[in-house]
Amino acid sequence: MGAAVTRGIRSFNLENPAEREISKMKPSPTPSHPSTNSLLQEQISLYPEIKVEIARKDDKILSFLKDVYVDSKDPVSSVQIKAAETRQEPKEFRLPKGHHFDIINIKSIPKGKISIIEALTFLNNHKRYQETWTAEKIAQYHLEQKDVSSLLKYFVTFELKIFPHEDKKAIQSK
Repeated sequence: MGAAVTRGIRSFNLENPAEREISKMKPSPTPSHPSTNSLLQEQISLYPEIKVEIARKDDKILSFLKDVYVDSKDPVSSVQIKAAETRQEPKEFRLPKGHHFDIINIKSIPKGKISIIEALTFLNNHKRYQETWTAEKIAQYHLEQKDVSSLLKYFVTFELKIFPHEDKKAIQSK
């Protein structure tokens, strides 16, 4: 019922505003400055062929216009070119080591990268045996020396320390 009422209100007296808009005078060009008007009238009176020349269509020029074909392509930005040049596909892939972490579905590891498990193993080995697990030895696993040095400098593994209760007195409950 509500739709029928809404439709009736919407379509009531729809023709009158539409006809009023159609019957309005169309906008005319803006008036020229009086000094320009006088100069135009003077030129037309001196050279009456100008009026004919303005109204005439030149077939030769129109044929030239029909022959013009513009095929344009947007220029490629330099950022896209630089991004395409700097991106290099890794040359080698290797399978992850250890099958006890099958929860993580890693199919292959690109050269120059290591998995989380391997990174934690390297950090833990370096922490325990610093003389044998040096940055140079870890870098032999397809990594760069500066990346390994940064990894060892800025990342540490979790370490749990439990302090003994020797000198502390227990608080007695009341």
